[in-house]
Amino acid sequence: MNELARSVKEASIKLAGAGTELKNKALTLIAESLKNSKEEIIRANREDLLRSEKENLSAPLLKRLKFDEAKIEDVVDGIYSLINLEDPVGKTLLSTELDSGLELYKVTCPIGVIGVIFESRPDALVQISTLCLKSGNSVLLKGGSEARETNRILAKVIVKATEQAGIPSNWLALLETRSDVNEMLKMDQYIDLIIPRGSNDFVRYIMDNSRIPVMGHADGICHCYVDEDADVDMAVRIAVDSKTQYVAVCNAAETLLVHEKIARDFLPELKKAMDQQQMDLIGCSQTCAVIPAILASEDDWKTEYLDYKLSIKVISGLDEAISHINTYGSGHTDSIITRDKEKAEKFMNYVDSGNVFWNCSTRFSDGFRYGFGAEVGISTGKIHSRGPVGLDGLVIYKFKLIGNGHIVTDYANRSRSFKHNKINKEFSL
Repeated sequence: MNELARSVKEASIKLAGAGTELKNKALTLIAESLKNSKEEIIRANREDLLRSEKENLSAPLLKRLKFDEAKIEDVVDGIYSLINLEDPVGKTLLSTELDSGLELYKVTCPIGVIGVIFESRPDALVQISTLCLKSGNSVLLKGGSEARETNRILAKVIVKATEQAGIPSNWLALLETRSDVNEMLKMDQYIDLIIPRGSNDFVRYIMDNSRIPVMGHADGICHCYVDEDADVDMAVRIAVDSKTQYVAVCNAAETLLVHEKIARDFLPELKKAMDQQQMDLIGCSQTCAVIPAILASEDDWKTEYLDYKLSIKVISGLDEAISHINTYGSGHTDSIITRDKEKAEKFMNYVDSGNVFWNCSTRFSDGFRYGFGAEVGISTGKIHSRGPVGLDGLVIYKFKLIGNGHIVTDYANRSRSFKHNKINKEFSL
């Protein structure tokens, strides 16, 4: 494991200097190789599905695990979208003339080696690795054991394609055991950032057991708040999409907050729509007084179901909605449905989440839908990157200073003085 991490670190130094043309060539070869290898990939995925069914993996996780021809087409489309995006490396963020002939530049650069631990979705492996490649980062990947065979073939295809393009083959490594993860957490000399995708307990375990910086989110407890001024039909459509479009993902709504003045008009219509989706509704006592629902407990407000379950709470208004979300939410994605622009603005300003929406589904909280070329995950933290983490979240910056014999002594003895003039100039030598 130590040798593997050291090798990936060495590759990261070479990859950091790779140009846009080389990286895009490698991405094109990955896309073509995935299409050409689809039968082999689907066969490996069937093995994983059959084994996982025998091991009684839950239905939502089986749905995540499935990697069929349609999923392959989706990830290939994502790669071509990524190719068309601007290279995030080498952007000049700031340029300052400190003095005549002494120019300072703040320029984006790769982070280095990123360790990503992700769930049972094989498409996540493709998205993560291609985003890391485009941003010039090497990557250590650990997928769920249920996707073992699929992940093996995907990693093999990707490494072979990038090697053909001229990228060092050791830029990507696949880990397979829990002991590998525990070893990885100790390797702060080689690994620069860890992005965990999993349960709340798992993410907190990673944070508590590593000196390596961690970026990610634990839970996806997302909310829709239906205000008294909401259009009922619109509110039903948004609530249904937020919850049911794909229940087993972190940006699916788990709790619906409903203003008491619209509850009797809205909830029966919601019930009709959710019955068609075979949704279990779990509601507060006021909800249960309007529609049939299972009585909610305190734990329901802080539960990420990832299933056909939705908790509903009738509340007094906007202030209570904001308070509830900031108390029980996970800082992921929350949406308000209302005609009132001022209420929407207050909601978006005071809800402390990485993604806040007005009159649209929480399911839009996604790197691909944002135009980031997919994502490595969602960050609910407030350092470096927040929300869907795409290319811009996978680069940092360095300061580059160009002089001509300048020394600090001249400024210390005041024979020269700083100008600190902002200049509109891209870094170049």
